[in-house]
Amino acid sequence: MKYDRKTAKSYAFAHMRGIWAAALMPFREDGAMDEAGFRANMEHWITDLGIDGFFIAGKQGEFFSMSAEERKRCFDLAVQAADGRAQTIMSCSDQNMDVVIDLARHAQSCGADYIVVHAPILHFHKAQDETLMRYYQTIAEKVDIGIALWSHPDSGYLMTPRLCNRLADLETVVAIKYSVPRPMYRELTQMAADRILVSTASEEEWLDNIEELGWQLYLCSSPPYLIQTAKDRRMRDYTDAAFAGDFARAREIRDSLERVREALRETRPAEKPHAHQKYWQDLLGQTGGHVRAPLLELTEREKTRTRAAFDECGLLL
Repeated sequence: MKYDRKTAKSYAFAHMRGIWAAALMPFREDGAMDEAGFRANMEHWITDLGIDGFFIAGKQGEFFSMSAEERKRCFDLAVQAADGRAQTIMSCSDQNMDVVIDLARHAQSCGADYIVVHAPILHFHKAQDETLMRYYQTIAEKVDIGIALWSHPDSGYLMTPRLCNRLADLETVVAIKYSVPRPMYRELTQMAADRILVSTASEEEWLDNIEELGWQLYLCSSPPYLIQTAKDRRMRDYTDAAFAGDFARAREIRDSLERVREALRETRPAEKPHAHQKYWQDLLGQTGGHVRAPLLELTEREKTRTRAAFDECGLLL
């Protein structure tokens, strides 16, 4: 690593910034990982789209369908593909603490920049905050790599800003992907922005969060590579304009992407976000590939509808 425990926070504040994307993992028809396709996607995302960092083997990457060894392989592939040109954050989330620690140690040893661990599903509903404090303290004691928290509704609860503020005091906790209503992440930013980088996955709120909350990090989802092409880097452009303080120009560029956002929203079938995004990748010339069971593939009718919206959304290819 390029930092130690004592410098984890200062290093993250200096280097963990810009646009980070949550990588989808392409699978072949037989269910095997398409490693060549993943490498090609990473190269395009870094070289052509200018994406700053990558969230690997998370929900978008279908970690829930992978073995621990496959997840480690994803880490290795991402570090090799990034090759120092972009940063990586590895999802070590799991219900089993031993698996979390094992993945975290592998991430640290293979050259990842950070790890992310989402709040676990809890099977009891009392003294929850103290349980979560112990959960993240245990992880932080076992590895030196910087840790990002992740709170989202899939856990069955949301960590409160007050709890996250306490967790921000942990030496190696550097960031949080806070998938919560805006008032909650605004409150946490006001409480803890000196100790933790706060972010959320909403691309539509990203510009407002730079301007109003002083955010430096988009952490993260798939829009950075779904709403951009090598000839049309409007998310990159409006982000750079905002970082330069030209918010009028940034809003103009941001708003021009609404047709693209609408095309994605309006054609995404319920329970098929992964298959839909992968088909959109195919339309963009990236490697989308298949999903793994139990996720559902798109029907031909759904593909036809998505293709029609894609052709009319205004992305420059």
